[in-house]
Order: sequence, then structure tokens, then C-alpha cells
Amino acid sequence: MSDHTRRHPGPLGIVGLGTIGSALAHRAALAGLDVLALDPRPEARTRPRGLLETAVADGTVTRQEAADAHGRVRLVDHWEQLAGAGTVVEAVPERRDVKVEVLRELARVCPLDTVLATSACALSLTDLAAACGRPGRLVGLHLALPTSGVAEIGRTVMADDSALDRVHDLTGALGLREVTVGDRAGLISASLLFGFLNQSVTMYEQRVAERDDIDAAMRHGCGLPLGPLQLLDLVGTDTACDILDVLAARLDEPALQPARRLRHMALAGLLGRKSGRGFYDYRTPPSHNTGTTGPAAPAARPANPIATVGIVGTGTMATGIAEVLTKGGCATVLVGRTDERAKSARESVAGSTGRAVRRGKLAEAERDAALALLTPGSDLTRLADCDLVIEAIAEDLDVKKRLFAKLGVLCKPGALLATTTSSLPVIECGLASGRPEDVMGMHFFNPAPLMRLVEVVPSLETSPHHVRTARELCERLGKHPVQCMDRPGFIVNALLFPYLNGAVRLTESHYATADDIDDVMKLGCGYPLGPFELLDIIGLDISLSIQRVLHDADRHPGSVPAPLLGHLVAAGRAGRKSGAGFRVYGG
Repeated sequence: MSDHTRRHPGPLGIVGLGTIGSALAHRAALAGLDVLALDPRPEARTRPRGLLETAVADGTVTRQEAADAHGRVRLVDHWEQLAGAGTVVEAVPERRDVKVEVLRELARVCPLDTVLATSACALSLTDLAAACGRPGRLVGLHLALPTSGVAEIGRTVMADDSALDRVHDLTGALGLREVTVGDRAGLISASLLFGFLNQSVTMYEQRVAERDDIDAAMRHGCGLPLGPLQLLDLVGTDTACDILDVLAARLDEPALQPARRLRHMALAGLLGRKSGRGFYDYRTPPSHNTGTTGPAAPAARPANPIATVGIVGTGTMATGIAEVLTKGGCATVLVGRTDERAKSARESVAGSTGRAVRRGKLAEAERDAALALLTPGSDLTRLADCDLVIEAIAEDLDVKKRLFAKLGVLCKPGALLATTTSSLPVIECGLASGRPEDVMGMHFFNPAPLMRLVEVVPSLETSPHHVRTARELCERLGKHPVQCMDRPGFIVNALLFPYLNGAVRLTESHYATADDIDDVMKLGCGYPLGPFELLDIIGLDISLSIQRVLHDADRHPGSVPAPLLGHLVAAGRAGRKSGAGFRVYGG
């Protein structure tokens, strides 16, 4: 046993064997702690064993380790049976009346030295501590997800140091990284996570994008292990509603009120994985039958075959897209402001594909064939015969509109004209072209050769056959297309940047450090990068610009860019590319 395990007195008590409670019981038993678990629901009492069986099936523990751990979990039926626990964690729903009732019962039966830990993340820890009658012995212990590798330890001004030490010993025994924070609505993870989840439901409810496209966009675009709607099914729609209700009230933020669809799902018992149905159906294998009954629809105009593509631009995005297209077999004309810039862009593609050859990712013959398909130059008229022209210039609407006005006259009838904008309105580019039916968004993610996601964004005027053309081309190139309405930020930026802005607000309020916030979101929520790591990679100047676009669209006070973001940009700290952002890079 570890030192932490020896120092934790007595068994661990757990009240509530829901998603988090059963995960805590599972961790504790595997760590060698005895567990006393109280939950009268028959379906809940089987969860610790189910988690151990899953761990055996996954190969993460042996059959003997699972059997030993199962022997350490004792299911109890009465409050008094928890009196021997050194620490008791309540993991019941995020409702004040329910938590207060549990904590008062624990205060009644447990010795004065017992530490009461609450899983609350939105409710006031100070209020719960006062209400239970043991203000010095109550500490917050929050896991954002059952798989979390970090625990947020919530400290009230009344908590005894010895109670905090006891919880630190417990988290150490469970192998969890600790982040100690004050009593604030949402702590770190919930305050950043649940607004994002709620906004995802609103996006789905408003038909901005389909369920699968929203989830795929955030998985492929941000590297998340689960899409937001998949994650809500794991958390539980009822749990999400409880947390959002409290956050909305405590923070006086109407936007955090549960989305109508989320609340209706909770009321209807569509709770997610635990009920078998939520945003997805877990009762039967997914059906791939997309057929419909009724009269046959008229034949749709087929997608246009894409043989020759033009790219306007010579920056990182333009060269990345050029590499993707040429490796996919498309003859590509790359047009820059000067011949020198266009040739330099071709050299960038040659360098990138050369590195791929050296790493064994690309055959030398494939590299040569790709480069033979790429023609650089500065003459826009060379785009006249292209089947598709992709604009990849500065993220400035006026500049883009001037270009589309030229392309609308220059390009052949029926050619598809696409903008790579990440947040500007596609319809304005279409109207500027004079042929809006031929214009749509194709937002590749950077670096384009590595990122699979492409947001396919038709405007209200875009012809449906162009959408089919864009999707088919993406699939041909090995990309994952997701379709969404023409709205600021599309899917990924509309969900990602409010989350990033919220993280900046959290640290500028001195509630938590950038390092702690990054750790909580990576280890606690499974994000591949913390928000501040990601901001420094994207660029603080770009991030500020996108957040301003989002705020201009909704004019909501909550979407105003965090002042600290603007201050850093004004000071020249734009992130990794400038050598400093939220962190300093290089020598």
C-alpha cells in the first residue's frame, strides 16, 4: 500500500452509486481501500461490480485483482453502518435539499472526526457546510467525469486544515492529481464544461447542424474523446439539468438555463447511457438504414466532378489545402499576389511533402506526382477553367468580398466558389460574387494535411448539388465533412471560443492559475490540450478576432472578449508565434 493509503483512517464511505459514486468506489477498492457504499436503488448496487467486470474485459485489471477489489466493497443498508468510515463522500444529485438531507444524516451518525466530502460542483459549499452542522469538517471533492485523473478540492473558509489533509490523503490514495480551489459556482470544470454542453444542445435544437455532425466536429476539430452530445449521455441529461439550473441561478446567467430539449429529455426519462436512451440509443446496435417510405423523390442534380482546383492565397492554410488536393490527385493552380509568393508557397508544399517522405508517410513517387499537379502563379485569369476555386486569403470580409466579385465574373458558369473563412458570413461572399448559388464555405482545419475535419457551409442561396460536390470531394481526399448553417463560428468556433474566453475570465479573476485550469480540463475532462495551451497555439490575436465576431453576432454581455486577452495582444504577446502568450516560449 502507498503512504497515502496507510494514512487514510478507516474505510471510505460513499453515499450514492451513480456515475461518480460508483467510479469512486471502483477506484478506492482497486487502490486497496475498504469501501462502505449506501444506495437503496437495486440498479445502482450492481454498478461497482459492473465497472470491475468492464475493467477485466478491457484488460486493465486481472480477474484476481477484480475479485479482491470486489471483496473490499460492502453494500450497506443503514446510515449507522457508515459510522466507521474515516471519510464519507456524498455523490447524490446536484440538488440542495437532497444533499443537505444526506449530509445531516451523516453528521448525525458519524463521529466528530469524520470528514464529510461533497461532490457538489455548482451548489455553495459554504451553504452545505453550514446546513449540515459540521462546517469545519466538510470539503468539496469533485470529479468532472468518472474517468477523471484530477480531483477538484473545494475549500470553504470554515474548513479545518486537518479535514483538507484527510481529503488530500484520499485523493493521493486514489492516484488523482489535486487542484484546490475556493467556493465558487461550478468550480473549474463545471463552469467551463456545462456552458459548452448546453450550447451544443441549443445548436442541435436550432438545427444549425445534425447531432452526428456536432459530435464529429468537436472530436475531429478539437481532438475531444467524446462529442458534446455523447458526453451529455455519459453525464446524464438529468444531472446536466440539475447543475445548469444551479449555475444559472448562482451566476445570474440566463444563458445557462438548460436548453429546452435537454430539459424535455430529462423529464421524459431520456437520461443517456444509464437509461438506455438519450441523444443516442444504447439499447440496440445502431442502424445504418437510412431508407424512407413513400413516393420516390425526384432525382437530384448530381454533384459536379472536380478535376481542376484553384486556390487563391499563399499562407499556411492555402499551402496546406494545396498539399491535400494534389496528394488527392487534383490538378491545382495556386495564385498569389506575386509570382515570387506563389513559387514560395509551392516550395512550402515541396518541403512538407519531402518531410513526409523522410518519415515514411509518403512514397517518393507519390510526392513527385503531387508536386507535378501544382502550378503556382499570380494571374487570376488562370482560374477561369477551374471546377472549384478556394479562397484562402486574410480573414477580412471586405478583402474577401472584393475577391469574390472578381471570381464571380472570371470563373466559368457552374464552377463552385468556396471560402475557407472560419467565422465570417458565407452569404456576403456569395452576394458579392453576383452568383450566390455557386458560393459556399469549406472550412479546412489547420494544419490541413493532418486535420481530418472540414466544415461544409452552404448559405441560404447555395445550390444543393454544390453541397454534394463539396462533401464528395472531402471524402475523396480522406477528410470528414460536417455540414452546418451559415452562422458565426459555424460549429467548432461557435462552441470552442466561448469556452476559451470563459477560461481566460476564470484566471483573470484570480480564481485559478492557467496551469491548474489546463490540468483540470486535460486530466479531468479528457481534452488533449488545456485552454491556455490551445490559445497560445491558435494565436491570441486570432482568438480575440474570432471572439469579437461572435460577440458582434449576439451582443450578449457574456460573449464580450475577456479583457486579459486584449491586454496580452496589445502587449505583443500573441502566443507561440511571437514567443509569448499566456506562457513564454523559447530562450
